[in-house]
Amino acid sequence: ASIALPLAEVTVQRGKEQELRRVLRELRDAIDAYKRAADEGVIEKGADKSGYPPTLAALAEGAVDKRDPRGARVYFLRRVPQDPVSGEPWGLRSYASPADAPQSGPDVFDVYSKSEQPGLNGIPYREW
Repeated sequence: ASIALPLAEVTVQRGKEQELRRVLRELRDAIDAYKRAADEGVIEKGADKSGYPPTLAALAEGAVDKRDPRGARVYFLRRVPQDPVSGEPWGLRSYASPADAPQSGPDVFDVYSKSEQPGLNGIPYREW
């Protein structure tokens, strides 16, 4: 029993890490798709804006498709997933924010877990 308990904990942690990797990839792909749509003129982009979504919720709420005369919306996510490791809201990095000291701002350039706990690879989840 003393051998099985640590193995079970590692298995649970590994599952959360796989889910974190999947969710981060999904969110980052959606952010990139939003930026691409803004740069290509599919959705509205203000002259003074970066083209990145203003919030994570904007990815699920969608944006008006400028090509459709009926005003259909373009969606990038069905819903914003939760952080599987911390359960807290995601940390947000603005386009103008440096990578080594991420800060939120008028847009969402990247997301990260707020968990300081190290992963099985020794790197804190916050840095993934």
